Amino acid sequence: MVSMIEVRGLSKQYRIGHSIRHISNVRELAVSAVRGAFKRQPKEEHQPESFFWAVKDLNFDVGAGEIIGVIGANGAGKSTLLKILSRITDPTEGKVTLHGRMASLLEVGTGFHPELTGRENIFLNGAILGMRHAEITRKFDEIVAFADIEKFLDAPVKHYSSGMAVRLGFAVAAHLQPEILVIDEVLAVGDMAFQKKCLGKMSEVSKAGRTVLFVSHNMAAVENLCQRSLLLRQGRVIFDGDTKSAVGEYISATNRPGKGFGHAIDLSDAPTRQPHLAQIFRRIELFTGEDQPAPRAVQVGERLKIKFHISLPCETPKLTVAFCINTLFGQRVLTLNTLCDPELIYEPLSGDIQVVCDVPSLTLVPGEYLVSLFLDFGAEHKDAIPDAFHFTVLDGNYYGTGKATFSGVFVSPHRWSVEPVAEPFLQDAGS
Repeated sequence: MVSMIEVRGLSKQYRIGHSIRHISNVRELAVSAVRGAFKRQPKEEHQPESFFWAVKDLNFDVGAGEIIGVIGANGAGKSTLLKILSRITDPTEGKVTLHGRMASLLEVGTGFHPELTGRENIFLNGAILGMRHAEITRKFDEIVAFADIEKFLDAPVKHYSSGMAVRLGFAVAAHLQPEILVIDEVLAVGDMAFQKKCLGKMSEVSKAGRTVLFVSHNMAAVENLCQRSLLLRQGRVIFDGDTKSAVGEYISATNRPGKGFGHAIDLSDAPTRQPHLAQIFRRIELFTGEDQPAPRAVQVGERLKIKFHISLPCETPKLTVAFCINTLFGQRVLTLNTLCDPELIYEPLSGDIQVVCDVPSLTLVPGEYLVSLFLDFGAEHKDAIPDAFHFTVLDGNYYGTGKATFSGVFVSPHRWSVEPVAEPFLQDAGS
């Protein structure tokens, strides 16, 4: 396979603490002078310098037509890697060799001039990519239709919303035929329909022989789109291989006990807990299958068992617990509530107890979700933790067809059949 990207010994070091800032214009010089006049300068005191490696000794190749996922926790070095590849920042050590034109979408409005219109920015970006005017003109209508900004095409980009800017940015990057396309988490700015359209376009670009690097925290999207992924941790590649294994390693690595990301989630100091209410929720444990501890990720259709560790300050005759699942946009998609179980027997309870909710099959579609927790004594609200934690539903072979799960909110078992008819359909209802 022909390599489109070759990375050898790539490292980037940043300095923390006292440093001499490069002043590039008169405005920065004036601001620096004013700050200096009011800033106290202790004699013979120097802020100690420290250094850290944002990325360290990266080595990998990316072939033509590959869609590579780049995953890892915040601070792992993903964005730094893409900025080096995109020539936004220079490496401290090592080198990158690119075989072809690269288009990058690393943040909203990347490569746009805010004073120029959408139309003018399309031609500007095309020129930066080395496209001829005739080539850009040929693709122009496709770009505008994909971005869905016809009404605002001749308005300055500075007046665009973040969603409009990212739609135009992706449309330009994907349609002007770069050999290499780099996409950061910026797609999360768009709505669900646009994200789905972008994922389809990236797949189409790859089938045309172009290379895609895709950074995302949405593990379901990475699994659906990428066959191979790089897992970064503390600036190093700790796994380079098939995406399913990479996602599994990522979940395992980031959900180890002691970090608050494992199957046991400590709620005692939850920052979103309502301060005027009691602190009754202590901990939650998540399990799948036959009581196997599960990190904050379950596969679509998998069994989920939730164990609530609760400390009751006094005896209560009727305890109500709710486990509410929302999308990242705040839409409530599922509520698991003790009130919904007609067989649950309510008895006076007190002290430290454990409440268990068993979901035989979690049928939410793949994606990222937020969980909110609520606890009542009868009709009295006692504890509430909005957005207590997030978890991921991963795609799987739910329907047994090997196909990816379709969009929506839920999946459901169903069967199709084709049946003969006793009489031919009438061509005319009146005949």
